[in-house]
Parts: sequence; C-alpha cells; structure tokens
Amino acid sequence: MTQRTFRTLSLIALAAVLPAISTAAQADTSGTKPKPNLVTPFADVRYRLETVDQDGLAHNATASTLRVRAGVRTAEWNGLSAQIEGEAITTIGKMTYNDTIHGKTSYPMVADPEDVLLNQAFLKWKPVGQIEAIAGRQAVNIDNQRWIGSVGWRQNDQTLDAARVSLKPAKGISIDYLYAWRVNRVFGPDSPQGVWHDTNIHGARAALAIKNVGTLSGYGYWLDIPASPASSTATIGLRLAGEYPLNPKFKLLYTGEYAQQRDHDVNPRNFTLDYTLAEGGVAFGPASARLGWERLEGNGVSAVQTPLATLHAFNGWADKFLTTPANGLRDIYVDLGYRLTAKGPLKGTGFRIAWHDFRSTLGNVHYGREWDASATFPVHKYVTIVTKVARYDADAFATDTLKTWLGIEFKI
Repeated sequence: MTQRTFRTLSLIALAAVLPAISTAAQADTSGTKPKPNLVTPFADVRYRLETVDQDGLAHNATASTLRVRAGVRTAEWNGLSAQIEGEAITTIGKMTYNDTIHGKTSYPMVADPEDVLLNQAFLKWKPVGQIEAIAGRQAVNIDNQRWIGSVGWRQNDQTLDAARVSLKPAKGISIDYLYAWRVNRVFGPDSPQGVWHDTNIHGARAALAIKNVGTLSGYGYWLDIPASPASSTATIGLRLAGEYPLNPKFKLLYTGEYAQQRDHDVNPRNFTLDYTLAEGGVAFGPASARLGWERLEGNGVSAVQTPLATLHAFNGWADKFLTTPANGLRDIYVDLGYRLTAKGPLKGTGFRIAWHDFRSTLGNVHYGREWDASATFPVHKYVTIVTKVARYDADAFATDTLKTWLGIEFKI
C-alpha cells in the first residue's frame, strides 16, 4: 500500500467517524439543555468517473477518482472563528488520463491529479453583523464566478491565500475588498502549473440590491501574476442580474454585464479589450429557459482572459475555451432547465440541457458547436448523484470531443 493510498483511506475512515463524533457532542444525556458545539466536524466524499474521447489523441481517457475532504469549524468567540480542512484525491484503478503531472500526453487531460493537501485554513472575524474579515487559505466565489471562483466542479478546489473584508453599511448595500498573494490551482502543487506564487492580486466590488429589479454591482480586479505574465490584467466592469415576477409562477430573468480589460504590470503586451454579456429568459414554476450572448474580445494577439474564474461553468462543459483564443470568443447559447417537484422517489431531480455556437470576435470565424446535458438526483439529504455529457463538434478550433461524467457525493 502506497503512502498516498494509506492517507486516502485514513481520511475515508475519518469521514465515516465524524457523524458519530458530531452526534455524540450534541447528545443531551443529562436532561438539561445541550450546550452548543465548540467545534463542528464536517466531511465530503465524492467519487467520479470521467471519460474523454478526443480526436487527435492516440487514446481515450478514463479517470476514476475519489476525493475525501474533512475538517472542522469552530464556534464564534468574541466574533472570532476558524475553519480548517484537508483533502485527499486518489485514482481508483489504473491511471489512464493526462493529469498534467505524469506525462501521459497521449491521453486527453483530466485535471484531477492525485494529492493530499491542506485545502482551506482561515480565521474569520465578525465583530458585528455588518463587518466580516477572513484571512488565510480560502475558497472565494464572487457574483457568478466569471472573474473569481473556486472551480468546485474539479476534485481539487482553486483556493486563494488571501485576506478579504466585507462590509454592509446599509440595507441592500455591500462592499468587498480582496487581496491575494498566492493562487492554489486545481492542478495541485505537484503540477508545474499548480501554484502561482508571489501574486499581487486586488479585487474590489460594491453592490446595491434594488427591489423588483435585481442586484447592480461594480467591480475591479487587478491581477499581477509573475508565474503567468499573460494573465496579468486590470478589469473594471458593471453587472446587473435580476428577475421580475409577472405572477406567482411566472417571472422574467435577465443579466447584463460590461467590462473593459487592459494589460497590467508584468504583462508584456499592450491592449484594451471589451467583455460583454446579455442574457434573458423566463422561469415558469420548476422550468426555466435562457438565451444568452457572451463576447470576450480578441485582437489577434491578445484576448480577454479570466484565469481565476470557475471556467467549467462557462462556454461549454467540454472545456475547449478555458483560455480565450487570441481572435476572441463569441458564444451564443440556449439553456433549458427543469426540476421534478411531484411527490415520489425522483422528487428534486434536476435536468439541464444547453447548446452553444462559438465564433471568433475577429474575423467571425466559426469555431464549433456544443451540446451539454445533465441530471442531478438527490438520493438523500446527504447523498447526490450527478450525470453529465458534453459533445463539442469542431469547425475551425480544437477537435471533436465527447465527455461523460458519473459521480456520487456524500456530505455531512
């Protein structure tokens, strides 16, 4: 048994024991009112089978991976609290995929390498309800995660070693500031692209919640990333996202966003480029439909980039556009969703299907099209099964690719 496997099995055992520890800590055996927990354990176990059939590579990829994450949260004391969590990721069976570490470049890439690491460890201070400060290694998700997100789809989160302050000076108003000095990417610390050291990242956001309209937010992100100079940019933007009810069951959905991105600090290039998003839709009970148009401008040398985003959530699940092509990207998409609400064993199951058409912003070159579909089944309040499929049909960018996923997750 390898050391990595031993650590993984140890975390699995810990995850199995934590519910009993938590229950015992809360039990009231004296007949008196139970005391609040000073420390609350938690665990998250996720198994996933991912397959990739990608034209141009000698082999198909099959990634059978298990992630075990466990940790503790403390109760507040004078506004102070803390959280620490570790995780282990291991391959079940033979590794037949490119994990970015072991050099299996004849296989398609699946960014879930084996690892044992500290995922989060931070202190939180909340002296009053209107002020919160967090410092340490943390998962950060802002707005829809288009600019900064934790990439929760991958087995290993993207986290930031950062300090963050959030203020709520008045009802409906929030102000956030973020400073990050290290980016822990999904590839893990053993990968050559797994950690961005000595970053100088600043983020600021102010938001106003407007009744019957939505949330209007303005933001700025200044990324100085010495390990990836082309990712060093300054972005300033404005976003409005909301919904308008026409009756108790029917509502309009809408999102609009505009940002301008420039080269910043160590970036060797000189550019000013635009980002635009327009999305409209309707929701009727458990059903929803959205039509969107997203544009990341490119000038043939540089393009709008979002290196800290939860990229899997945008521009198709086949992940062909994790880096925006130099000629830019225009994505027209349709997204349909439905959730079962009737009583029965499948209650709560959600279905989603999406279609994308991709073109360049420079020259209007047709890159390709993609179909995506998923089903999410909550078996139990602690257990969820997820299936997904993505089919990218290439025209003038990348190659035809078919990806499938089957996963089961247990959370306590």
